[in-house]
Amino acid sequence: MTTWTALTTLASRDAAERLGEFLEEMEPTPLGVGVFEIEDGSGRYEVGAYYDEEAPDDTALALAAAAFGAEPFALSEVPETDWVAHVKRELCPVEAGRFFVYGSHDADKVPAGVTALRIDAAMAFGTGHHGTTKGCLLALDRLAAEGVTPKAVADIGCGTAVLAMAAATLWPGEMLASDIDPVAVETAAANVEANGLGGRVICLEAAGFDHPRLKAAAPYDLVLANILKGPLITLAPAMAAAVAPGGRVILSGILCEQAPEVVTAYEAAGFNQNAREDLGEWSTLVMQRKQ
Repeated sequence: MTTWTALTTLASRDAAERLGEFLEEMEPTPLGVGVFEIEDGSGRYEVGAYYDEEAPDDTALALAAAAFGAEPFALSEVPETDWVAHVKRELCPVEAGRFFVYGSHDADKVPAGVTALRIDAAMAFGTGHHGTTKGCLLALDRLAAEGVTPKAVADIGCGTAVLAMAAATLWPGEMLASDIDPVAVETAAANVEANGLGGRVICLEAAGFDHPRLKAAAPYDLVLANILKGPLITLAPAMAAAVAPGGRVILSGILCEQAPEVVTAYEAAGFNQNAREDLGEWSTLVMQRKQ
């Protein structure tokens, strides 16, 4: 089935949201509309509409863009692709400290003496290939090497649950892994079972710490949050409330140039910076709550 995308950018969130609402009322009706802050420090917003039955009218889109002060829409036809099969072909195993992340199609490549985590391609973030996930795995590896032994651990915005599973291989006890996306939660639960960690990693659908299990398990000695700059900054006060004095947070999903802003937000919430690692354009931070 052929689908189409129509993408544009605007200078303000309000205009972007109003354009998104307008697109939802246009004909043909889009399958979905998304409004996102562009995480490059520009302050601009992207509006995307997706169509699966009929291509949108480019003249109507041009008029809508002009009416809301947006850039001209970029209209693209997206051919049908088996993305899971494509990812399986393209992704190779990843080593991050003691961790070896692989897909089931590469099971014969797992070397001896590593902590192997099987993550199969699916509609959830976190295969180990992205600099943010790898940075978090390296941070976990270093904490364990330093003798850190957290008893209460949560992975907020867990995606595939690769980080919660990595933590479960390092320390005893129950790891809580949550995501706002139900598809990610289903994917995470499947990965947990595939790695023999059922009962050790509990997958929950939640926004931030807004779940009875997450609230009951606080305060945490370690929280993992590989999301984006905006949500991380918004979560800073909740992190301070959920993390025990002396507890740590591993933060990623941050462009290198965004890291100082995240550090400032967490310092204001009562954390000190312990470490920072940049991999390509992405940064991973380890922050510790003040005693």
